[in-house]
Amino acid sequence: MKKWSHLLLYAVLGLYACMNYAQEKQTKKSYFRLAPRIGIDFPTYNNNTPYIDYKPGMMLGLSADYYWNWLGLGADVDFIQNSPEHTYPTSSLVNASSVALNAFDLKEKKITRMFYGIGPNFKYQTQSKKWAVELTGRIGFGFIRGGETELRETTTSARQLLNYHAGYDTGQLLSAKGQLMFTYYFARRWGFNLGAYFLKHFNAQEDFNATTGFSAAYQAYTFDAASGQNQLLNNAIKKRAEPCDCDVYSKGIFAGISFTFPPKINEPKKKDCVNYALTITAKDKITQQILPHTDVVIKNAKGDIVRTGTTNGFGAVTFDNLTPDDYAIEGLHDASPLVSSSILKSEFKPDDTVQKEIIYQNSALILNGTAVVCNTTKTISNVLVTMKSPDNKEIYTAITDSLGQFSFKLNAQTTYFIYGKKEHYFSQTVKVNAADYDRKVTLNVQVKLCLDEADCGKAIRLENILYDLDKYDLRDESKTELDRLVQFMNDFPKVKIELSSHTDSRASHQYNDVLSQNRANAAIDYMVSRGIERQRLKGIGYGENQLLNECADGINCTEEQHQRNRRTEMKVICPEKK
Repeated sequence: MKKWSHLLLYAVLGLYACMNYAQEKQTKKSYFRLAPRIGIDFPTYNNNTPYIDYKPGMMLGLSADYYWNWLGLGADVDFIQNSPEHTYPTSSLVNASSVALNAFDLKEKKITRMFYGIGPNFKYQTQSKKWAVELTGRIGFGFIRGGETELRETTTSARQLLNYHAGYDTGQLLSAKGQLMFTYYFARRWGFNLGAYFLKHFNAQEDFNATTGFSAAYQAYTFDAASGQNQLLNNAIKKRAEPCDCDVYSKGIFAGISFTFPPKINEPKKKDCVNYALTITAKDKITQQILPHTDVVIKNAKGDIVRTGTTNGFGAVTFDNLTPDDYAIEGLHDASPLVSSSILKSEFKPDDTVQKEIIYQNSALILNGTAVVCNTTKTISNVLVTMKSPDNKEIYTAITDSLGQFSFKLNAQTTYFIYGKKEHYFSQTVKVNAADYDRKVTLNVQVKLCLDEADCGKAIRLENILYDLDKYDLRDESKTELDRLVQFMNDFPKVKIELSSHTDSRASHQYNDVLSQNRANAAIDYMVSRGIERQRLKGIGYGENQLLNECADGINCTEEQHQRNRRTEMKVICPEKK
């Protein structure tokens, strides 16, 4: 034991030297931590009693650790309690005289263990500081007490002793422990941990019962296969007078919490910290509106970018901890540069914020658009949005971002047409007349671009496909909607569509079938005249065979209800499976 005590002393002195060295190198990453835990312990007792096992038990522990970075020093205290479990057979047991033994007296006392030790910690922590894994080693002392177990038969007056162990009542035992722990920090100082450990007590001597004169004893028996009985060999018990000087070890798992105490860092007093700050506000010159989401850069005299930022919802962005110097300030709002500004070195004051403005002077309106699925609020990203003039000349294009947003500039007194292109979508066309907006009052125009999901076999209603009563000649206003369909087919040259015409239930079935077919054919002929190949088009007149409501023959319905059934639809024809 003296040898082990010297080894422990040297280990403590070495760790103390490491601690003093680390304190000299202390940084803001160092901290102190307490980690209480509770777990289940699975023990193994090496002793010479063959018919006693030991049950898993409760473990309570506390760790106190100090970390400098990935290296730390810690101390553990653990309280463990297990119970012995006799395994001596008590069923079909007979004594040496073949008397069946069926009554027994079992006495068991719990075993309490204690461990306390110190040692190094090694830690890996993710950059987010949310997760950490730690490997720790501890060397120290422990004690083991209790565990006396006695089994006697009470069938006969002899009350034979069948199995006995005196348990433990040790003094200080040299002990060592290794532990692996995972921690999730759900707050800056608080964490939840899970882990496992291995604990070993060296040379744990069994207790000696002075009354009986032995530390362990048991009655030998054999199993008789013919009778199916456990037969005591004789009435003599095997004894161990000298206690076993054997190791005791256990494995365990645990869960707990971690609470950190960041060390106090000797930082300069606040009055010694000087901050030079600059706040920049972006505005529209004409309306004096503030401009959120404006990109701002600060450049030095050489033209190098020193800082960058984006204005917030109040049109402002603040830059702290600037070095006083001469700077140029530039801004960009919806791809349009703002009039730059400047700041001189002499304008900076300690612990003060200089206010500057950058101005948007462009006379054009800004169209802010969002692409959405028709009749929903679901936005669509990666849509190629095109803006055209009334004479069909392309002016601008843009691709919607992850929020379905895009933007264009609108010149005064100009009319624009906007539509989108994306596979499996059929875009509406939005007409925007800049003359409807007063640039002196507003800068931004908000627009929603609606796209129908054009999956194959899904019918999409075409609006404003109008015919005169009992006629199938297209009106001029119908051609605008069909031009949108022509654009769709030009955008996706491999797509084939079915164009269907439907009537209400008034007039005969035969009449409605013929009329709807003629109207579908008229629409097909128009699209062919606009350059679409006829083999990509299929016109079907369904007459009154696909009503959308209950307004069939003999049902009294309003004109509005009948109008719902009079419609033209298109759907993408699903490709044939090979």
